Formats: sequence, C-alpha cells, structure tokens
Amino acid sequence: MAEAVVSMVIEGVTGALVEEVKFLSGVRDQIEHAQIELLLIQGFLKDADAKQEDNKVVRIWVQIIRDAAYDLEDVIESFALKVALKRGGNVKLVLKRFACIFSEGVNLHKIGSEIERITTKLSKLRLSLQSYDIKQIKGTQYEGATSFERQREQRQTYHHVSERDPIGLEEDVKILATELVKEEKGPQVVSIWGMGGSGKTTLAKQVYGHNEDVKRHFDCFAWVCVSQQCQGKEVLEDILIQLTCASKKEDKEEILKMKKDEIAERLCIIQKEKKCLVVLDDIWTLDAWNSLKPGFPIGEEAKTCILLTTRKKDIAKIAGENCFVHESSALDDKESWELFKKIAISGRDQTNSELYAEKEKLGKKMLEHCAGLPLAITVLAGLVARKVTVEEWKTVYENVDVYIRRGTNLDQEYKGDQEYAGALRVLALSYDDLPYRLKLCFLYLGHFPEDYEIPVKRLAQLWIAEGFISSGSQRHGSVEVLEDVAYACLIELVERCMVQVGTFGSTKKIKTCHLHDLMRDLCLVKAEEENFLHVVNFTKAATIPQVRRLGVYVEEKCVDRFAPTRNDHLRSLLFFVDPEYGFSKWKENFLRSVVCNFKLLRVLKFEGITQRGIWQRELELPRNIGNLVHLRFLSLRESNVRRLPSSSGNLVCLQTLDLRVYGMYGKWEIKVPNVIWKMKELRHLYLPFGYRGKLKLATLGNLQSLVNVAGADCDLTHLAELTNLRKLFITGGVKNMEEMLKSTGITFNHLRSLSLSLSLGTLDEVIPMNMVLSCPHIYKLELIGRIREQSLEGLQGYENLTKMSLWYTGLQLESLKMLEKISNLRMLWLGRDALENVTEVVVSEEGYPNLEFLELSFLWELKSWRIEKGGMPSLRRLSISFCSQLRAVPEGLENVTTLKELTIKYMTERFCSRVGEGGEDFYKIQHVPSLLIAYTQEH
Repeated sequence: MAEAVVSMVIEGVTGALVEEVKFLSGVRDQIEHAQIELLLIQGFLKDADAKQEDNKVVRIWVQIIRDAAYDLEDVIESFALKVALKRGGNVKLVLKRFACIFSEGVNLHKIGSEIERITTKLSKLRLSLQSYDIKQIKGTQYEGATSFERQREQRQTYHHVSERDPIGLEEDVKILATELVKEEKGPQVVSIWGMGGSGKTTLAKQVYGHNEDVKRHFDCFAWVCVSQQCQGKEVLEDILIQLTCASKKEDKEEILKMKKDEIAERLCIIQKEKKCLVVLDDIWTLDAWNSLKPGFPIGEEAKTCILLTTRKKDIAKIAGENCFVHESSALDDKESWELFKKIAISGRDQTNSELYAEKEKLGKKMLEHCAGLPLAITVLAGLVARKVTVEEWKTVYENVDVYIRRGTNLDQEYKGDQEYAGALRVLALSYDDLPYRLKLCFLYLGHFPEDYEIPVKRLAQLWIAEGFISSGSQRHGSVEVLEDVAYACLIELVERCMVQVGTFGSTKKIKTCHLHDLMRDLCLVKAEEENFLHVVNFTKAATIPQVRRLGVYVEEKCVDRFAPTRNDHLRSLLFFVDPEYGFSKWKENFLRSVVCNFKLLRVLKFEGITQRGIWQRELELPRNIGNLVHLRFLSLRESNVRRLPSSSGNLVCLQTLDLRVYGMYGKWEIKVPNVIWKMKELRHLYLPFGYRGKLKLATLGNLQSLVNVAGADCDLTHLAELTNLRKLFITGGVKNMEEMLKSTGITFNHLRSLSLSLSLGTLDEVIPMNMVLSCPHIYKLELIGRIREQSLEGLQGYENLTKMSLWYTGLQLESLKMLEKISNLRMLWLGRDALENVTEVVVSEEGYPNLEFLELSFLWELKSWRIEKGGMPSLRRLSISFCSQLRAVPEGLENVTTLKELTIKYMTERFCSRVGEGGEDFYKIQHVPSLLIAYTQEH
C-alpha cells in the first residue's frame, strides 16, 4: 500500500499550510524538490505493491519507501507547525515577517538539510526499484467517484444482495420458525451453529424479521450482538430497552441507572407476562452465557424463546434439553452459483449467450475456492461485478489461484482446513483489487469495535479529515462536494460486498454500516501489515507502538493505564468509551498530555467522557489546545467539557467541530468564545443544544452543517453568505427573523435539512414560515413552536420533503388537510401539542399517499382518528403513545394492508385491551405481524 501512502503524502505536502510556509527563504527549493521526487516515485509503486508479496526484497524496499514518505511528511508538517506557533497559529502573518523567523528559533538550514536528506534517500530507492524490474505505471491516481460512475454507465444494472430474498435458506427458515412457535413449557433455546461467514446472522434475520408466523406468535422482540467482548449488564440493558420499547431518552436513562440484578429481575417479570423472542447474535463463550442467564426466567411459567448464533458447537448445546441445534450448512454448487450470479452477472451479460457462457465457466471455477460460504461468495462476486470483459474475469481467476497457493495470516484460525482457508484468501484478494484510496477508506474501518454500527456521515467526516477523499472531477460546472465523493466511496465498498449496510435513512441513503467479523479480521490484519492502524483494548495492559493512528477501546476500569508518551507520528486518536465509565477514572492532566505529545494530530475523537451522579466533575480542555494547528476533526460529543479555550481560534485547519457536550448536572453549559470565525475551513459545526452566545459566522463559506445556532443571539443576516449550507438547526427566539428574511430575499438552494425550534420561554412567538419556504429542496423538516394557519400550504409542492416532525405547532384541522397532500412525505411525527382544539381527525381516501411511518404522541385532546378507505396506502409502521383521550386505534386500519408494525406505549389499560385477541379492535389489527405494547397506564 506504499502507493496509497505516497499519494497521501503528496497531497499533504502540497496542502495550503505547507504551500504558504515553503515560500520562506532557504526552504522553498527543498520542498519543491521533495514534491517532484514523490511524484516520480509514485508511478512505480502500483507495480511494486503488486509484486511485493512474492518478492521479499521488493517488500522490504516498499516498506522503506513508505516509511521515508511518512518521515518527509513529518518533517515538513513539523516545520509548518513551528512557524505557525511562532505567530499565534496564523501562518499568513509569517509571510509578512519571515525575516524574524531566524531569531525566533526556527532553524531553516537544519530543516532544509533534513528534507534534502530524505529526498535523496527516496531518489536512490526509486532508482533501485527499476533494477528489480519494477515498471512505471501511468494513471495510478484513483479518481474518486468518477470511475465508479463510468462503470455504472457501462453496466445495465449493478445488483445488490437483498437479505429479504436469500439463496438456499427457505427450508432452514421453515425449520427454525416451527421450533420457535412451539407451545413448549419453560424457556426454549434454538441455536444456529456454523463457522464465520456461513450465513448464521442472515438466517437469524430471516426468521426474526421476515417470517410472518414468528411475528404473529410473539408479543415482544429483542436483537442484541453479544460478540467476543461481552459485557453482561450492557447486553441485558439493551434487551430490556427493546422488550419495553423504551425509545425515549428518559426511559433509557431510567434503565441505565439500574443495577444488573434489578435489570435481570425486570426482564424475568416481562418474560413471564408476555411471549418474547430474544436473539443473541454471535455468542462465543460459556462465561458470556452465564453472565446473561440471570435475565431469563427458569420454570414452566416462562414464555421466552432464545434464538442464538455461535461459531462454537459446545455453546450451541449450552441450554441442554431445552435446546434445538441447527447447523448453518454451506451452499451447494447450484446455490453458490445462484448467489454469485445475482451479484456478478449484469442484465446485459445475460442477453449475450457467448459472454454469459464464458463468465459462467470462469465463475464456477472461482467458486471452488469459496467452500460454499455466502460471505466469500458475495465478496468474490462483488469483485468481478466491476469487471466488464472476459479478460478481466480471467485475470481475477488467475489471481485467486495465486492467493490460494500463497496463503495469508487470516487462515491461522482454520489450520488444517484448506477449504475454509481458501475462502478467507478470497477476501484478501478483494482487498488487493481495491484502488488505493479505497484501501485507505477500508482500513480506516478497523478503528471501530466489533459489531459497531458506524454512522455514515461521521465516517465521511473522518475520511475527509484524514485526507483520503479528494475531488478532481467537475459536475454541473462546480467541483464535487467531498462528502458526496466520500459517500460514493462507501457505496463502492458496499457494492463490492466488503461493507454491509446497517440502516437506511428516509431518503433511502445509507445511514449506518458495519463490517462482518471476518472482513474486520482482514481489515485489522492488513492494517497491522501496513503499519496503518493500531487498536488498543484496555481490558488488559497493552503496549502502544509508535504508529500514525490509534483506536482506543475503554471497556474496563483501567483507563488510567493510558498515559500518552510523545509520538510525533500520530495523526489520528479515536476513543470508544464504555458509557459506564466516565471522567472520574481519567487522569486530570490527560488532555494536556495529548496536546503536548501528539503535536501533528489531525483527528481527535474524545466522546462520551462524562460521569453520572450529582457530584460529577467537569473536564477542562487545555488552554494551549490551539497548538494542535493541524487538527481537522475535533469531537467532544457527550463529554462534560466546561469551556472551549480562546486559543482554539488557532485551529485554522479544522473541518469538523462537535461541541454537543454535557455541562454540570447534564445541562449544556459550555462556554464558546467568539473565535470560530477564524476557522475558515470549517465544514460542520455542532454547538451545544440550547447554546446562547453571539458568534460571527460570515467568514465560514465552506460550512455545510450548522447545528444549534442561537437564533436570538447570533447575527443571522449573514446566513445568505453561507451558500454551501446543507443542514441548519436554529434554536431559541426568532423574533426578527421573518423581517430579516423579507428584506434580504434569501433562497437556500443547497439546504436539505432544517430545524426551527423555539425555546420554552419563547413559545408565544411564531415560527417564521418564510424561512421554510426559502428552502425549496429540503427533505427533512422539524418545527418546534407555533405556526400560523394556512402556513403549510406552500409545502404541498415540495417534492423532496420526505420527513417531518411537528411539536407545539398548534395545528388546526385545515392545516392537517394540507399536510396529507405533501405527496412524497414518508415519515411524520406529530408530538406534544402539535394539534390544538382537534378531537377528531379523518384522513381522506387520497391522503398521505407515500407515508410509511406515523407517530402520534402527547396529543392530549385527540379522541378519534379515522382513515378512509384508500388513505395511507403505504403505511408500514404506526406508533401511538401518551394520547390519553384516544378511545381506540384508528378506524379503517383494517384496510391498511401494508401495516407491519404497531407500537403502543403509555396508553390506558382500556385502550390496550381493545387490541388484544378477542378485543373490540382486534379485527382492525389482526393482519399486523408485529404488535408491541409497553408501559400500560392504569387510567
């Protein structure tokens, strides 16, 4: 991966900060010479990377080149850092007074000599590479999303595996479903056993989420990933949250405050009262099972079924007589080909019989190495799906053979089992086929813990901060937005079946993603081989090497073991903290050590560092945090930080700043100085919720996300200058906004997500709907506060609007009639006091044509809701809570055949009894597979 490293270094040493500094006398020539040498050596490295596995000398040479490129980047950036710090973080000031540098301790001769030494070393290495028959290959630069788009044009379709229609699982699903719905006495355990990648989780998902018999049989459902680092209390918390449908923050916090034995007792009570299905995915050890057993009742009165998946046969049989074990078998040749073909063969290929026959012949030969493992098959298929010609397929086939002969570190777990070892090598081949930028993006996923659902927007911010994403192509006359390029890179990894989709958002874009266990193993092995990343798990003592990226997992009461020592190479530091452990366990000078010892840091993710309890202490950020002038990403989210030091204005390279933090007693009371305007590279700014303070924002022309800005305190007249805004959350008073918008005539053409929230003290004000109407392309809208009658009328033509949340809006019936005509609305929340003087609602026969989700909550006056036949034809999920006057579930619900899930929370016993079997409203919902009732109220 030296090609990727060198290309990254080229971008780093031609960045804005370095470009400004290099014009200083005595350094410019050396830096330009180094830049030229890197460009020359880059062309050889694609061929060298391909040959290093089979040639030890080439492998050593490639490693030396990689390390030398890193050293060069360190020297140049360290120099830029010293210069910047001498002038308070502002390099441009240096350009005006560069003669003073010599007297201020920056030794230009020494720096120049060091750059020249490394450049000479690189030059000699480049010449020696040619003696090993390493050829210069042109066009090594990966072109971001543009190559991806071209391949889409060449192919008629680009198939994606759908877990709703899996290959070869129909009979298995029937067997497991039959076992689960048996009327057995006492808790029953059904185990799915098989090796990694054999489709255990996919099979469990089919039974859990898509089998109608199972959905109807059980009252409550919970799915948890147990994995190797099992924390019994956390898993039981998660199960309780799901079984009680505790989706609101206050409900979750109540559960999180409970002790483990209290959680277990509560779980046992629920499982005796209701039929519960609990999935324990990927359970590894007897200790893990024993830590969870207290949460499941023993005795004939229990109504629970446990569906577990495991790689260990002894764990599968752990429940003894009440356990049914099902082995997840490999796919046969026919099933393997069907799965492979679904992904790898395009519609165009199938219309050309000669081409199809050639690809079928090659595909079936390659499948011999996959041992029937669905994961290996899908990854291999994802690899060849991007190869259009037969010649390209032949190249992949030859490389598969090379990998099988060569072997890899990944097969250590499967020594002696060559079938499965071969399948693992197929995964390694998929990595080698990646363009260099995608290799970097893929390896970065190794930071995240096992089974971690990775937020896609946050991942894009991290990739961009690391410099993995660049934009060179033009679209519609403007340069591509980096976040869009990052998303295209993720899509490519998904299409290659190397990354799995977690959840989708309301616009059908991927919201979260994750890695399969085996793919994560591959990721970590490759990251270690390339010295790209090191993961520190502080469940036990660990030695921290001198690397460029650290992922730190804090899961035990031993965080004080992490005492940073100086590392001038470190660029990225990401913490993943168990929420049970907080600030009191950290050394008070910890962050000061970070600032002093990691001076070239680009990414600092320091989230969740807080302490529960009334005596919680607050975290002090070091006053000299502004010294980290290379920082591009800083997140303190959900930490209890008191203030942002004024020196943070020196962070001129910062792209993402997340200050959604906790202050004393859980309030957001962080003090933010008016220095953010200096951070002109800022793309995403998240202020604390309820933040009050005047900020200048007009200089932030790159800003895309502006969250929790105070409408009453900030000068919003400059919003018109923030032309790149995509996400805008305004809180607090908005008294003068309507007049300001009228006078400026602003149109926010790029805005996609808008939230206008009046604080509790300003609810007598009216939300300026002309702000909403000046955003013609929004897809997500949240309004918290009163709006004028008829003001929703203008939204009826908003074709992109798919998601709305309304609280305290005081809508009348006429406004509701307008709401149901927003043609593409898919998700709608009607919350506290969203309606006023509305007791009866009738949805017309053409109302809400595309609505898929509806939540009715805290609508105190609502007594009845009726859906005329033909209304809400796409509704899939309905949630009703805290509607104390509502007499019955909506009339006409029996005609909504698409409804799959009905959730009822905090409703009266009378209301809940009507929907039970034999109840007055049962006929309305008997077709609904999933009915969840939680927190029934007596009155």
